Amino acid sequence: MDTTVFLVGFVIMSLSSLALYAKGSKDPEIRHHTYFHAVVPFIAATAYLAMWFGVGDVTKPDGVTTLSARYVDWSITTPILLAGLITLGMHERGRSTGFMVSTLVLDALMIVTGLISSLSTTPGTKLAWFMWSCTAFAGVLYNLWVPVRAISTAEGGPMTKAYTKNLTFLSVVWFLYPIVFAIGPEGVKSITAIATAWAILVLDVIAKVVYAFTSATNIEKVQRERSGGRSIGAIMKGVPQGL
Repeated sequence: MDTTVFLVGFVIMSLSSLALYAKGSKDPEIRHHTYFHAVVPFIAATAYLAMWFGVGDVTKPDGVTTLSARYVDWSITTPILLAGLITLGMHERGRSTGFMVSTLVLDALMIVTGLISSLSTTPGTKLAWFMWSCTAFAGVLYNLWVPVRAISTAEGGPMTKAYTKNLTFLSVVWFLYPIVFAIGPEGVKSITAIATAWAILVLDVIAKVVYAFTSATNIEKVQRERSGGRSIGAIMKGVPQGL
């Protein structure tokens, strides 16, 4: 397979990581989101570099190659994205531990079972693991859309709007990944491996770069609307900054 797509992915993700860090807010109250946003494409760039060199590629007897580096990427980057999103949904307060742990565990199971499905060689086994991966994905979405969103909505205000916007964006993009998997070589083989690689690159750019810039814009808008010259931390505590 032509590996140009992986080189393109490496370049895009590398430059995006630098741009996100350079443009991201360094305000002490929200700079953790800048770090979240910048490190995700950096990790993705590492994975694309590995795929370009063929590191971690596993070719099965049917001739289909599983790109293990891609799953390693997802197993690290998706928890970071979720951590940032849940933190925002909890209005930057330290009460998100339970939701964070359960969501990240489901996310990890989603990635691992997706990898097992990719590596499986019999249709029945492949389908079973794929469906179980989708079940874990449904659990992730449930946590984000039901309990976390309910808490965020109860708080109200611009931070809730930012959470809903970011959640909607990420949910729609992530929903397309299993569809590409299902119709690609690892699924029913309706599209070629190179077409799948380009499709996933587009999704990766949207989910890890476009989302990051959009999310940062939403969060910084919250800061401007809510602070009035004070930090978000001060607003959350209900006291002026410096007191």
